[in-house]
Amino acid sequence: MGKIKVLNIDDLDNNQSKVINVEDKEIAVFNVDGEFFAIDDKCSHADESLSEGEVYDCKVECPAHGAEFDLKTGEALTPPASKGVTCYKTTTDENSIYIEVEKDA
Repeated sequence: MGKIKVLNIDDLDNNQSKVINVEDKEIAVFNVDGEFFAIDDKCSHADESLSEGEVYDCKVECPAHGAEFDLKTGEALTPPASKGVTCYKTTTDENSIYIEVEKDA
């Protein structure tokens, strides 16, 4: 696993999200009441940007068809999505947000 700095904490307001590119992957980073989550940005059902979806109760709703994903696990919670998305472990220090990504062998 590799720990990568992705954003400054001040760059992501409360209840906001941003898409970042890490190793050719688009990853959505969410600030939910001061807790940070990172998942693949593309919905597993419709390839829509999850960072554009509505966030509530640590879930994000895909803006295309309403599929919900758990921000803590990436699990698909409602149809039409049946497959989850990759979830990345996040950590912070006093200024920065980091995610852990697998390094290619």
